[in-house]
Amino acid sequence: MTTVARPQMAVCPGCIAAPDGQNVEAPANARLALSLPTIHCQACISTIERALNDHPEVETARVNLTLKRALIEAGPDLKAADLIPLLEDLGFEAHELDLSALTATDQDKAGRDLLMRLAVAGFASMNVMLLSVSVWSGASDATRDLFHWISAAITFPAILFSGQPFFRNAWQALRVKRLNMDVPIVLALVLALVTSLWETSLSGEHAYFDAALTLTFFLLAGRYLDHRTRAVARSAAEELAALEVPRALRLDDTGATAEVALGDLVVGDHLLVRPGGRMPVDGQVISGQSELDRSLLTGETLPVFVETGSSVSAGEVNLTGPLTVRVTAVGADSSLHQLTELVAIAESGRSRYTSLADQAAKLYAPGVHILSALAFLGWYLFTFDMRVALNIAAAVLIITCPCALGLAVPAVTTAASGRLFKKGMLIKHATALERLAEIDTVVFDKTGTLTNGTPQVDDFAALSAQGQQVAYALARGSDHPLSAAICKAAEAIGVVPAPVDDLREVPGFGTEAHLEGRQVRLGRAAWVGAEPAAQTAAYLDLGLGDVQAITFSDSLRPGAEAVVQDLIRSGKEIWLISGDAENVVRDMAARLGITKWVANALPQEKSERINTLVEQGHKVLMVGDGLNDTAALTAAHVAISPASALDAARVASDIVLLGRDLRPIAEACALSQQARRRIQENFRIATLYNIVAVPLAIAGLATPLVAALAMSTSSITVSLNALRLR
Repeated sequence: MTTVARPQMAVCPGCIAAPDGQNVEAPANARLALSLPTIHCQACISTIERALNDHPEVETARVNLTLKRALIEAGPDLKAADLIPLLEDLGFEAHELDLSALTATDQDKAGRDLLMRLAVAGFASMNVMLLSVSVWSGASDATRDLFHWISAAITFPAILFSGQPFFRNAWQALRVKRLNMDVPIVLALVLALVTSLWETSLSGEHAYFDAALTLTFFLLAGRYLDHRTRAVARSAAEELAALEVPRALRLDDTGATAEVALGDLVVGDHLLVRPGGRMPVDGQVISGQSELDRSLLTGETLPVFVETGSSVSAGEVNLTGPLTVRVTAVGADSSLHQLTELVAIAESGRSRYTSLADQAAKLYAPGVHILSALAFLGWYLFTFDMRVALNIAAAVLIITCPCALGLAVPAVTTAASGRLFKKGMLIKHATALERLAEIDTVVFDKTGTLTNGTPQVDDFAALSAQGQQVAYALARGSDHPLSAAICKAAEAIGVVPAPVDDLREVPGFGTEAHLEGRQVRLGRAAWVGAEPAAQTAAYLDLGLGDVQAITFSDSLRPGAEAVVQDLIRSGKEIWLISGDAENVVRDMAARLGITKWVANALPQEKSERINTLVEQGHKVLMVGDGLNDTAALTAAHVAISPASALDAARVASDIVLLGRDLRPIAEACALSQQARRRIQENFRIATLYNIVAVPLAIAGLATPLVAALAMSTSSITVSLNALRLR
């Protein structure tokens, strides 16, 4: 169930959104879940948790800011719908979520796991390095052997534990007969350990235990940086499935209602959908009149009037009157599930993007292996000493191991992400910056993206004093978005409501009352006997023979005009694709200077339009916030959504816009191109390092000390180059 109109969000100074974090799996019984898309800070969390915990039937309530979700332990009789009005009164939008449709992903656990392995590798490398200093300082014979054996005892368990991410990834690649960056890493580690153990058993002078641990530490640091640059990438398809209403009110032959699970419904069942309720299925209205909020599915700004015979879709919100609906599609056949399938297909398409690091690995890994094999073969044929040849082959693998390459991308993305975060943008996906640098076309949604998504009265002061008072009094009797806008305008100038009697709302038409013995009305044009205006309007009948039109418009978000002009100047092609009416979209495009626009676009049509642009060779950036944008967001090369967007749209995006201002989008495009140049520079630095270091290794001059110093120098150089982005 949900609010009848998007409520005004509670505002907290300095709020930011953090759209990712831990997803807690909950049992189905005695536990409720609410989506809270408008929370933004710790004050929001405290307010909601305090209100929920004060409810007599709530045992515990915990709010997750990163998931924008509340998990509630409650008594068996409490329903999520009972708690939603409580949060609405506090100014927070809330939706019921189906816990059974959510898949638990524990990316925070993955981050902690990487950090723990990094700590073990760092601690072990420091201890082995101290022992190695003694060897380099002149320890010999039994003392040197003892230090080598102690190093081996520290190194083997440390690498077996810390190197598991590399071992797993390398095995997965080899199992399908391909190479990735982890294959030469694992080969270098294994060969270094085997060679070092062999040297130690033969009382040799050199062992690579310190180099192997240092290599593991630096590469784990790169993996952890990469993990930290993005939020948890949950599936948008899973989030869409979770939006489905888990229960519905089914009517029996006597007209009595019974709450049943969605899975128990079949085509032909009759359901009662109360005002404020979300449609659980696709169906046809067989009784009642009301207005539906279709903004999440189609992007339409204003509610749509429905009556007997009208079709409804899962996910739409019933606003004003009760409806009896005959089920025509349920479960996998519903429109919400079809949208989910579109999103899942688009997600799989985006996952085929090849990152710069993967492209480098395709060339680098075979080259390193061939070079090491040639070094082994050459030295063996030159000396016929297996020990010498194997040592030099191990030295080549260690000194050419892609430590600098492993840091090249995460070091840059971490620096760029930090800079963008200060500008109000959160990078969620590892390759988002790389892909953003390639875009040449930007597609904007209108409602909630370029605009604030809430109507405002154009000129309330133009009404007569009595008109203002009557309009305010009638608007207070409805939760319609236009009524809410009238109330806000009246309160802003201190209007006192007229003393009306018998105030009532007529579902789908408006509100009416009596004032001084005459009937007054506020609502649709046909209902009050007026000619509809070209723009959005509500009509006020004072019962005196004349009707006044109250017009509305949707205000632009801060920076909307500036970001469009900045993107046009940078050579980007701009599109406006909206589910709103043609005249509204046309006026908005003209206002912003956008020449290419599409109106009345359904979710599938938005996705198809993106796919058409992609087929024409364009790299598309999609900026949107609604459920109707989710398929298009996942189909685009890169996707951006505001933090206030619906969960499903937000998790489908690569980048989340934390603030209200849209100008950081243009800045992100420019910074992404700088970041791509830094990544390419880092690859060149790593290549230059290999050009210098490889001859030393092949010549037999790469002692463990040289290998460790060379790796450290290259890694630090790459990191310092990345920091130039800050």
